[in-house]
Amino acid sequence: MTTSAPTSTALVPPRPAVRRRPTAAWLRWGFVAPAVVYMAAFFGYPLVRNVLMSFQHYTPKTFFTGSAPFSGLGNWRAVLDNPLLGQALWHTLVFTVGSLAGQFCIGLALAVFFNGRFRLAGFARAVLLLPWLVPMVVSSVVWRKLLDQDTGVVNTALQDVHLAHSPVHWLSSPSLALLSAILVNIWIGIPFNMVILYGGLQEIPREVYEAAALDGAGPWQTFRRVTLPMLRPVITVVLVLGFMSTIKILDLILALTGGGPADSTQTLGTLTYQLSFQSLDFGQGAVVGTLLVAISAVFAVFYLRANRAEFAGEQ
Repeated sequence: MTTSAPTSTALVPPRPAVRRRPTAAWLRWGFVAPAVVYMAAFFGYPLVRNVLMSFQHYTPKTFFTGSAPFSGLGNWRAVLDNPLLGQALWHTLVFTVGSLAGQFCIGLALAVFFNGRFRLAGFARAVLLLPWLVPMVVSSVVWRKLLDQDTGVVNTALQDVHLAHSPVHWLSSPSLALLSAILVNIWIGIPFNMVILYGGLQEIPREVYEAAALDGAGPWQTFRRVTLPMLRPVITVVLVLGFMSTIKILDLILALTGGGPADSTQTLGTLTYQLSFQSLDFGQGAVVGTLLVAISAVFAVFYLRANRAEFAGEQ
């Protein structure tokens, strides 16, 4: 009977476990921590404090005594029963949609125009940036003088060319005041839309347009089927940022009309100011401010999700 010699197996020593150096993790957190602290201090805390204030009876006396009794839903009921809230919501919607539509359409047209190569294009773009560089309060005050019923340059020019037989009440008529504010805001926001959209157009490869021309696509087909789809991410950024900056506008309307006449230009921003700093009811003002933040957040989330879903469906 033969027995096989036992085979010897070489013992392979186990590999030492790779340990992540704690220094790398601390470095990553070190780079993120300043941004987190900044966001928490200057955005998170004011937002939470505003929500808490909406459930308190917060008056000027509170700044001296530090006492702000809990009022439950009293501030919310008072604001929701306020007839100005419905008007402010409607005016905010009209002002925001009208401003965004005008700014985007004119800004896109100018961006497409300047995307072509011609002499003095850079100088013309620099001149069109001036309304964006001027502070909004200064622009509003200047336009208030220009639209003045008696001494405004706009009425004088319209009467000189016989487009108006009598002075137009741009800022003192309830039917025209909101339209005037929209037109002024469009004038202010056009440069921002033009610059961002122009930058997006510059990133579109020229070869794409050459291929479309070889396929027989006309200018409108090229714009609709090539330019707009490739510009969609930039359009999303422009519309979201424009919405965030337009829905909360306060200084422009205060400088132009002060919310009047007859509350015809009262928006959520001006209503917050009126309740907080004119009526000195900071609790109710915080309620309107919370509604304003909630509307902005809901719009941003739904618009970005819809745009992302549409983009994913095209992949």
